[in-house]
Amino acid sequence: MSEARRISDEAGLDLVEVSPTAQPPVVKLIDFGKYKYELQKKAQEAKKKQIVIQLKEIQLRPNIEQGDLETKLNHCRKFLDQGDKIKISMQFRGREMSYRDAGMEKFKAVITQIVEMGATVEADPKMMGNRIIAILASTRKPPVKKTSEKEEETKPEAQKDQKAKKT
Repeated sequence: MSEARRISDEAGLDLVEVSPTAQPPVVKLIDFGKYKYELQKKAQEAKKKQIVIQLKEIQLRPNIEQGDLETKLNHCRKFLDQGDKIKISMQFRGREMSYRDAGMEKFKAVITQIVEMGATVEADPKMMGNRIIAILASTRKPPVKKTSEKEEETKPEAQKDQKAKKT
């Protein structure tokens, strides 16, 4: 072990214990700062490539007009194309509470329209106090983030430089 420490000091590297229970213990000479930097870069790349699905909420009223409903449905279509989940809620106030059955029918009609756009019902409509709530998810895969234009521009230049060095 003392010989390994001496060698690591001479080489300017760190001594990392790979298997401490082995006889004799197994160690490795590495630049630990460089190793940590590489792990950090790998974690950044993985984070860049991950897909985040958000929950978007659409709020309705029982007496919503057709034009307003079309606007809300267009928003739903946009959210589904992005791969997000949609939480639809219909709120009842005052005298509207006595017409919950009619509101539920309208709510289910809206859900069938959204399902036709390419969604699946994750949580069925249920009454919670003065609201009806349902959650829908997109059946399409969300688009993968593309590399930025700056990165794409630098890649060909780097490849040209490498080709020039080889020749």
